Amino acid sequence: MRTQEKDAPAGIRTLPPRWAVWAAHLTTLVVLPSGLWRIALVLGCPAGYTHEGFTQFQSLGTKVWMLTLSIVCELLAFLTVGLVKPWGEIVPRWIPVIGGRAVRPMAAVVPAALGAMALTAMWANIPWWWTYPHDDMTDIGNLIVGILYQPLVLWGPLLAAVTVSYHRRRGAGASRRR
Repeated sequence: MRTQEKDAPAGIRTLPPRWAVWAAHLTTLVVLPSGLWRIALVLGCPAGYTHEGFTQFQSLGTKVWMLTLSIVCELLAFLTVGLVKPWGEIVPRWIPVIGGRAVRPMAAVVPAALGAMALTAMWANIPWWWTYPHDDMTDIGNLIVGILYQPLVLWGPLLAAVTVSYHRRRGAGASRRR
């Protein structure tokens, strides 16, 4: 475990374990394939849909929604990195009003834990993608889309693991354990 000395004085940052750093960064990568697929749809590539199935993605509103969804998902995944970086402990100074203040551990742990539970539940059925009918997709498209969405199953558990690590380092009693 990569931590500072056990009896480190207050103000010395306890480093997260290496596995937590890797897991936090991995969250941004597990979201990427599905986001890139949606961006391909926005750019006009049928990306596995039949001609009839692809027509539903041609409206401006749908394109804006898919692009927004891709960006928001990637940004939310990137927030996991904050649980292993200094900006997850002290708000960066450039942020108005709250910049430079310490992040209260539970202000990060509670939303992260709720997000981990929601993501785990949301993507739990993805491994069975191919058992559901997708009449608006080609066979190869169905295979490819299923593969691109499979990594999302890891998003919730990875976030949960990094959240537990953050809580152990920063939560109630963490200073007593140092």
